[in-house]
This record gives sequence, C-alpha cells and structure tokens, in this order.
Amino acid sequence: MITAHPSLLRDLIERCETLSRRLATHPSADTLRRLEDATYTLCVITGTRQLDTALFVARQQMAAALQCHQPLRR
Repeated sequence: MITAHPSLLRDLIERCETLSRRLATHPSADTLRRLEDATYTLCVITGTRQLDTALFVARQQMAAALQCHQPLRR
C-alpha cells in the first residue's frame, strides 16, 4: 500500500485541526471552503470518506512511518 510522506500527513492534520477550531470560533465561508478542501485532500490520501476517520488513519500511517525509520539501538 502506498502512503503519503509523514510531513505531508502532518501538514494536512494540522491544517484540518486548525481550520476546524477556527470555524468553530469564527465561522466564515472562506474557512469552511478551506476546511472542505483540506478534508477532501486528506480523505483521498488516506482512502477514507470522513474527516475523523481520515485523521485517525493519517495518524496511524505517520506512527508506522516513524517506527520504520528510527535507528536501531545496540
């Protein structure tokens, strides 16, 4: 299975979370549109259809990628 680079996943997670908070405190059409765009991208990358599921899968993929790239201890 092909997964996105962890830095892209991290960026999209942060963007979705930030826009969600902003929309909750200062609703605007622009913020909603930007959140919808970021959500769509994250869902496509993770093969999901809902933001909460996409965030969960993206975090799992990031954790797996970090585990694979940690140096071995002696």
